Amino acid sequence: MVRLPLTPGEVERGQRLGALLRRARGERSILETALEAHVSPETLRKIETGRVATPAFPTIAAIADVLGLSLDAVWTEINPPEPTSPQHATSLAS
Repeated sequence: MVRLPLTPGEVERGQRLGALLRRARGERSILETALEAHVSPETLRKIETGRVATPAFPTIAAIADVLGLSLDAVWTEINPPEPTSPQHATSLAS
């Protein structure tokens, strides 16, 4: 199976996810957090550094749970709202 290259948007989203998880982890070690989430420390390290930009949902769900993050909060953080164009805003108001 050939994996398609990631789009720039997917890469950015992966970087935002990694930054969010690093901030939420705070002073906790990668090892402690990974073991509690039942993922390898290397997997967590790769996610946090953006080297794995599209991790599996169960992996993110487990890490978020350990860090006390809701999946809604994670989704909102990594997918900021797109700017609304004036034309689009006008059509919504109609």
